[in-house]
Amino acid sequence: MSLQDTITAQLQAQIAAPGDAQAKLNNSLRLLSKWRCVLIQNTLLQQHGTQVMAGPLQGLDFLPQSAEGCHIPKLLGCYEQPLHPFLERVVQLNYPLILNIGCAEGYYAVGLARRMPATKVMAYDLNPVAQEVCRTLADKNGVSDRVSVGALFRPDDFAAYDGQKVLLMCDIEGAEKALLDPQRAPALCHMDMIVESHECLVPGITNLLIERFQHTHEINLVQDNGQRTLPQAPEWFSSLANLDQLLAVWEWRSGPTPWLVMSARS
Repeated sequence: MSLQDTITAQLQAQIAAPGDAQAKLNNSLRLLSKWRCVLIQNTLLQQHGTQVMAGPLQGLDFLPQSAEGCHIPKLLGCYEQPLHPFLERVVQLNYPLILNIGCAEGYYAVGLARRMPATKVMAYDLNPVAQEVCRTLADKNGVSDRVSVGALFRPDDFAAYDGQKVLLMCDIEGAEKALLDPQRAPALCHMDMIVESHECLVPGITNLLIERFQHTHEINLVQDNGQRTLPQAPEWFSSLANLDQLLAVWEWRSGPTPWLVMSARS
């Protein structure tokens, strides 16, 4: 079955299913938008291949498809653009070790390993497919000797890194509430962190994390209004219809996911 036939069948099932009409229309729009993104993605791959074009991870030889979520913004280099100044600061601080919990296919784990040749990255994800893809990506970019991939990371595991200069990058779909608890993991009080706060999944999680770390960290709350800029957009992008340009940089988020950039005071 072709992609178009698959989407048509899913759309028909969505419309025919019982339930609220407004919700069905919203879900149908989201489904059609993702389908359009895949078509744009195919154009991008034909024009440029898999190399990230801009941003802090420019030059990363990425993948034809992400393990989950959006893909085009990663290749364009505008993915999570509000974080870019903080990622450049990470590179300048030259951490010996990065813990990337919720690494997915390794966009940050491998991308930062390329930018930071003296840094070791320990990447974790519960999805076995994501783990394998991350290893493949590390090998593809020549950093497999400095990127190790694991599965579950527990609060007790932070103790092994207490007193070290470590950056924690965390994106675990709301599970940050259980994992990032300084009462259970005191070593967190001395770690710099970049945490995606899944407010849309766990309402109140952002303020809870701020309360937990406000006495031990300088905290920047980084909001995202969804707007993206492409200072050097490829020629084919400029010829797209306006709606397609918007979809190309859309990151498929279902609601607010601010970041907390936290620098340990000690």
